[in-house]
Amino acid sequence: MKRVSPSDSTQPAITLHRLSKAYGKTGAVNDASLTVSQGAIVAFLGPSGCGKSTTLRLIAGLEQPDAGEIRINGQQVAGAGHWVEPEARRVGMIFQDYALFPHLTVGANIGYGLRSYTKAERARREEELMALTALDGMAKRYPHQLSGGQQQRVALARALAPQPTLLLMDEPFSNLDASLRVQMREEVRTLVKRVGTTTLLVTHDQQEAFSLADVVVVMLEGRFVQVGAPLEIYLNPVDRTVAAFVGEANFLPGVACGATVECTLGTLPLVKPHRGPVDVLIRPEAVHPTLNAHGIGCIEETIFLGHDQQLRVRLRDGSRMLVRARPHPDWVVGAPVQLTVPNPVLVYPQP
Repeated sequence: MKRVSPSDSTQPAITLHRLSKAYGKTGAVNDASLTVSQGAIVAFLGPSGCGKSTTLRLIAGLEQPDAGEIRINGQQVAGAGHWVEPEARRVGMIFQDYALFPHLTVGANIGYGLRSYTKAERARREEELMALTALDGMAKRYPHQLSGGQQQRVALARALAPQPTLLLMDEPFSNLDASLRVQMREEVRTLVKRVGTTTLLVTHDQQEAFSLADVVVVMLEGRFVQVGAPLEIYLNPVDRTVAAFVGEANFLPGVACGATVECTLGTLPLVKPHRGPVDVLIRPEAVHPTLNAHGIGCIEETIFLGHDQQLRVRLRDGSRMLVRARPHPDWVVGAPVQLTVPNPVLVYPQP
């Protein structure tokens, strides 16, 4: 059986080259290419059915590609007639439901993938992983005796126990409540960075992808439509579809005139010069509202969110904008407001 060699820091952790996979006439992954550096955390972000989980399964070896190539640490594991079995790829995987063995204790679950170790080595590694994942003293408990967060830590410890080259996580936080989800995201990022394991995460949650990952891969209809750092993806979406998907967005029709654009908010500076009919992207937090009897619109709805206040403003031309502002008692339905956008904006050509 062919095995993937240990990590070499001079090699990319993963290389995907023109990877494709279809189920019947449905293309799940279409001509996808990507290079992942050693130790990086990468999030595949996209709606349900876009091919995220299929991509993960192809890398794990649970599916075979129809075309293209997969390399792990420079070694080809799929493509051009080559195939390395899943168990020989040194890949750890955490599923949405954790897939813990209910009849095994925490210690036995963690040690399940260590059958090639001696009894003493296995016990030592189990102890190391329980300390690393804050599970000290829980070795004799069973999964049903644990909280959701503790079960996830067991799944993480079990995946990391054999010291995998890659850690793959498929929607790992979806079964947790909102507050625990945030806590576990922070814990997982800290842990995988500490051990240095290259990690790939599948999620449909923008906040999850942005808070955890070094690199975000936006997937739509089986294609990698944009790859970059979270801040770059949010501030410079490659097209209107990505802009709408990765955050709340207002789109106003306008006409670009080189360095500026004319729209219902007036003349705004552009990030990049453009000419012709466009849709202007304005994030809700990029708008500065002020009370003004002669303003451009009035507040139709207000939602208090604690750290900020969400305003829905109806403009003079009948269009509506979503605005996020600092909480203030003057933000009430019917109040007239002026909206200004102090920073340059992005535009996308109209179809």
